[in-house]
Amino acid sequence: MSGAGVGSVGFIGLGNQGGPMAHRIVEAGFPTTLWARRRVTTAPFADTKAVVAASPAELGAACDLVCVCVVDDAGVSEVITGPDGLLEGMRPGGVIAVHSTVHPDTCRRLAEQAAERHITLLDAPVSGGGPAAQERRLLVMVGGETEAVERVRPVFETYGDPVVHLGPVGAGQRAKLVNNLLLAANIGVAESAYELARGLDIEPRQLGRVLAHGSGASFAAKLLADMGCSVVPLGDHTGRLLQKDARLVADLARAADLKAGTVLQAADAALVSMGHPR
Repeated sequence: MSGAGVGSVGFIGLGNQGGPMAHRIVEAGFPTTLWARRRVTTAPFADTKAVVAASPAELGAACDLVCVCVVDDAGVSEVITGPDGLLEGMRPGGVIAVHSTVHPDTCRRLAEQAAERHITLLDAPVSGGGPAAQERRLLVMVGGETEAVERVRPVFETYGDPVVHLGPVGAGQRAKLVNNLLLAANIGVAESAYELARGLDIEPRQLGRVLAHGSGASFAAKLLADMGCSVVPLGDHTGRLLQKDARLVADLARAADLKAGTVLQAADAALVSMGHPR
């Protein structure tokens, strides 16, 4: 299929992020096949033209491109290389796009295994959440072969803007991890700023209004202002995810003999406050 476009798309992982992404693909008119461990997540597609496969292998056999948006490294590896996984069904020339945020080494290892079957793997983590997917403005960070990236770009653009090609396999994950580390650091700095405001008799919510229009504005400052200027509501879900990503970045920095510096220190402060220290 070298040089050909994408005629059919598969999607695995229909949660809060993946579900809206898959809907945009279906709405764009691409023949779409779905698979989910929890079949209830396919219910919102019952009135669409999407079909549901019995296994990842069956899905892979029907698709030119398969998008994977599951939670972690183990889940990504299982649906791609496990029993009845994608590699058992996909035809040579197919493309797998890993939208999950995982270790770059996981993607490189899986890319090597896929290449043995003449299948290309891209890492393409996303940022923005379900609402951004619904509005077709997810940030898609892609690592992999240029030809494959351009071939699948029309699919990525059904839910993503911008779609940024960062380099070879693993580059997308590294960029996403640095992005998430900076988010955690900004949350830590914003929390400290609101605490300082309280000590200076400045009402934190009012400070939130000031920051929304001032040079100190940031996504993190707004996020905390919307949550009562506290990181506690972020703990259960966001805290666990940012903890995982901070650990991955720290691992990458150690492997490269680099010092992560202030950004990791600020991120650590936020993770402690969220109850998920690195």
